[in-house]
Amino acid sequence: MKKFHSYITLCLLALLVSGELHAQHQFSATEQAVISVPTPGLFTHSNAFEINFTILKDNEYSFPLPVGKAEVIGGQALEITTTKGDAVKAMFAGTVRMARRSEQYGNVVIIRHDNGLETVYARNAQNLVKPGQRVKAGQTVAIVGNDGQKATCYFAFLINGGWINPETILEVKGHKLRRQVVQCRKSGNHVVLTVTKEEKQAKLTLDPDDVDEDPLLKNATFKLDLGKIEQEHWSYPLPGAHIISQYGRRGKKTHSGVDIKTKSNDEVLAAFDGVVVQSGPYFAYGNYIVIRHAYGFSTCYSHQSKNTVRAGQKVKAGQVIGYTGQTGRATTPHLHFELRFKSRTINPGVFFDHANYKLKANVLTLGRNGSVR
Repeated sequence: MKKFHSYITLCLLALLVSGELHAQHQFSATEQAVISVPTPGLFTHSNAFEINFTILKDNEYSFPLPVGKAEVIGGQALEITTTKGDAVKAMFAGTVRMARRSEQYGNVVIIRHDNGLETVYARNAQNLVKPGQRVKAGQTVAIVGNDGQKATCYFAFLINGGWINPETILEVKGHKLRRQVVQCRKSGNHVVLTVTKEEKQAKLTLDPDDVDEDPLLKNATFKLDLGKIEQEHWSYPLPGAHIISQYGRRGKKTHSGVDIKTKSNDEVLAAFDGVVVQSGPYFAYGNYIVIRHAYGFSTCYSHQSKNTVRAGQKVKAGQVIGYTGQTGRATTPHLHFELRFKSRTINPGVFFDHANYKLKANVLTLGRNGSVR
């Protein structure tokens, strides 16, 4: 938490919306004259107001491209990479202020929101809204553009015409809104943002050392919200891979996990924080690893050409634990990945979106009897 507070402090120190920031963005002077305009009436009654992000419901916020990979550009905008033809979503409810073509950045949409912010969506292949149109959070406002190499959306926040650091509002990697209250104060020609209240939320992990007591010892069921597990505490075990064999029945047999394939000797990553309880050759599994997690969960990885962890070792999500191979009973180099609850295998697809290598935001009901719903 101290690290997080220090991070926020650094963001705020860099947050003055000044001429320096205006010089960093890549829109031309002509385009900037249309894009960065003051919001009428924003500071008419007071030189300061607050935006409360702690009270927003789930349907009142949407990341522009939910499955996209976001990167901060110049401390003032996001470049979100996704797939061609993906839908660009409005972040909050508001009114479309601008929807037109920019010479340098293609089709651009700007939405003026009820909370005082404006959001910019640029490089669109096609705009789907018109100026003056009212939109809801999560509504499709454009189709993502493609420069021939990758499909990207250039996204930014404005306040009273000035650009602000998106990391002050968002947890960029996790696509999440920071649950906080932000004061916006006018100071001359600038607007200064200050976090006045931060909602304290317990960080959820599957690290067994972070759980004092198994909730199923006292209760018959327990709800586990996967959406609250932060990005640093989970990892897809083989990013960039594709499924070659799904979980489930195969005639009279049941495939106890999923087979994931990339290339030989690719890095296998720990899916969650945990403790290695087994590492070494194990019958048809070949080189085999079992990692114990909280709440009765464990993950298993097999057929590695080499394991790089040992039993008893504590590992973090995303840590390299081995390399893909063809040891044991395997017809091609791949990773056989299992997810277990109370020693029973469950479909890894309950946890992971295999197509996008992401943890799903499912809320699971765990039963003392080993059930998962």
